[in-house]
Amino acid sequence: MTDSSDTRGATPDLDDFENERGSEVDDFTGDHPRTADADADADAVAEAEAVFEHDVATLLAERDQFKDIALRLQADFENYRKRVTTQQADEIDRATGKIAESLLPVLDACEAAFAHRVEGVESIWSALIGTLQKQGLQALDLAGQMFDPAVAEAVMHEPGDGDGGEPLVTEVLRTGYTWKGRVLRPAMVKVRG
Repeated sequence: MTDSSDTRGATPDLDDFENERGSEVDDFTGDHPRTADADADADAVAEAEAVFEHDVATLLAERDQFKDIALRLQADFENYRKRVTTQQADEIDRATGKIAESLLPVLDACEAAFAHRVEGVESIWSALIGTLQKQGLQALDLAGQMFDPAVAEAVMHEPGDGDGGEPLVTEVLRTGYTWKGRVLRPAMVKVRG
């Protein structure tokens, strides 16, 4: 048999442990008045929280600023890409327009040969004009229309009926052409009025 006093000396006093633990709990629950160290700790924690909130707010503002910069750069790049694509398409149209312009004397010769009823020219002329029309060439049909100096050159003039109206195209002396909506070569016309 063992003596109860012997076992008590070997283990820590349970009552003292509970008292220490209880005082720690009381510090957090507010049952006991706070000490100066606790107030200083609370002030330090409150100050750290304020600094933390300020840092978070600053970081969020910086993030929003960088996000705005990234969105602007993305929009600028998209606009640049579209502009370059448009410029490349315009350059291609201009280059192919120059090729078509260099073929206009051939079309004029075919048209003149067809007007003089030279045999065998019609099929070549039709094939050439058909291929160029598929690529964007359009012949200007101005006979009987009002004169437009943007698409025609008046090389001959005849007096009108005296009504003082706008000049009218009476005859096309040389066919004019547009290439993809732009005047490639203005027509030479005779006008009345």
